[in-house]
Amino acid sequence: MLRTPSGGAGHGTTAPDSGLMSIGTVLNVLRDEFPDITISKIRFLESEGLVEPQRTPSGYRKFSAEDVERLGHVLRMQRDHYLPLKVIREHLEAMERGEPVQLPALGRQRDGQAVPGSAEGPTAARIGRAELLAAAGAGEQELQEWESYGLVAPLEDGAYDAEAVTVASLVIELGRFGIEPRHLRAMKAAADREAGLVEQVVAPLKRHRNPQTRAHAEARTKELAGLTVKLHAALVRTALGVRLP
Repeated sequence: MLRTPSGGAGHGTTAPDSGLMSIGTVLNVLRDEFPDITISKIRFLESEGLVEPQRTPSGYRKFSAEDVERLGHVLRMQRDHYLPLKVIREHLEAMERGEPVQLPALGRQRDGQAVPGSAEGPTAARIGRAELLAAAGAGEQELQEWESYGLVAPLEDGAYDAEAVTVASLVIELGRFGIEPRHLRAMKAAADREAGLVEQVVAPLKRHRNPQTRAHAEARTKELAGLTVKLHAALVRTALGVRLP
């Protein structure tokens, strides 16, 4: 049973040895299914009201099993259905009320509405401009600035890849530390180079006449993307001399 962020027993401070989990423990639990999860991401979801852990008298977060289950639901709806946080919150509230929740089919999305993909294969999920702004909690001026530095870009039909929501949220979060969009151009350039390397590797598979081989190219692309992300993170940690939990 999911627990709503507001109300309910057990909120506020908690006594030691209560069987609750630290944020580091929660990170390790979720990493099995979500390898890219970070403490910053968990804190961001908390700041958005999607989970409300208890606090010790000294202010440390303590998560219950229900909190971890709720985080898993949020992350799955982001990963598998490309839903913005506003829609995820509405789904969670409906689930708490015992109401049936109909998640959109995988495929194209525009302004929150699922659009069936073509019969030729899966199509990347998309969202509209207004939905992107709402999900990121940003204004038109901020979006224009992100676009000017190439951090997000509309597709040919004016919609955005659903991953733009994640990019926008992270840009906003970095902004809280004084890191401005103009500072992120080097990261965008590095990401483009990494993507180009992956494309080089899978290009022969994508051009193959055999449909199964072309389908294998998509799986290989995802695998390589995951590896490059992990390598990039490890190199950054090594350069900074830090070790994340």
